[in-house]
Amino acid sequence: MSAGLLIILLLVLTLPFFLKKVEEELEVFLFIMGCAAVTLSGVWSVDIIKEALREPVKITLAVLAAGMLFLYAKNAITRHVSRIMNRTGLKLFIFMTTVSLGLLSSVITAIVAALVLAEIVGHIKLDKKSEIRFVVIACFSIGLGAVLTPFGEPLAAIASGKLKGEPYHAGLFFLFNNLWYFIIPAIILMGILAAAVTKNNTESSRGLRENREENIKDVLIRSAKIYIFVMALVLLGGGFKPLVDVYISKIPSWGIYWINSVSAVLDNATLAAAEIGPSMSMEQIVSALLGLIIAGGMLIPGNIPNIIAAGKLNIKSSEWAKTGLPLGLAMMAVCFIVLQLLNIR
Repeated sequence: MSAGLLIILLLVLTLPFFLKKVEEELEVFLFIMGCAAVTLSGVWSVDIIKEALREPVKITLAVLAAGMLFLYAKNAITRHVSRIMNRTGLKLFIFMTTVSLGLLSSVITAIVAALVLAEIVGHIKLDKKSEIRFVVIACFSIGLGAVLTPFGEPLAAIASGKLKGEPYHAGLFFLFNNLWYFIIPAIILMGILAAAVTKNNTESSRGLRENREENIKDVLIRSAKIYIFVMALVLLGGGFKPLVDVYISKIPSWGIYWINSVSAVLDNATLAAAEIGPSMSMEQIVSALLGLIIAGGMLIPGNIPNIIAAGKLNIKSSEWAKTGLPLGLAMMAVCFIVLQLLNIR
């Protein structure tokens, strides 16, 4: 059984990266792999089916409601961007936007926060290099903030769902209570950094542009994909539970932290589904989640806000990596030192 689950895990972690068709149909692929993992583990039951159907509901409704609201609010956003920026100045506006989207992403969802970011970037006039830096840093902020509640993104929903039983009884504020002292200072630092690296551009041309306007059909399709995606992750989590109990729970927290740097190229929610479990200590859980969140911002495939912002603004992988990789590696190193200092105490 373990060998079969390891093969499924290897397929889940590699095929989306190497096969474009799998990447395009990721939700369906993960659902198939989740069914295979549950079958191989022999854990099919009424309870796991109910959980797979129930767990995606909250985040799907949040994505749907916020997406619909954004459709009607984006014109107001467009009208006010220039006016607010003229009053605050560019650097303060960039700081406020980065921090606000990071803090709000756990409420309005990372997806909508990324859409708002793309809308804002489409209406400010900076050189392309500065805009890319702003987008990458803001997406780090969004990815960080979205983990604070189960509504923010699939990673948070999956982690909360897998820890809701014994011994953690994870509720709405479980992730916030255990991560805020890392996340909120990091979001503020992202705002300071974004403001520091952004420069005024006197030219009238825009650096980045949205590829097309969203409509109601796009919101509905995205919501349906999120439902299938989270359902697939619930199945993967249930199927991989034997691996978590036997192997992952025995890895020291620092090892889990650095192993999760692979979420730079692999969706961090998928990794969370394979890793997080109630048999892990709180120290391991915090290390695992921080590793996933930070590394997930380094490259486009690592996080949902990266994928949405890069797709909407036509940012290439190489352009993203020039800012994302050095920033992510520096954050990984600093956070690791902080974790070790806290563990010593």
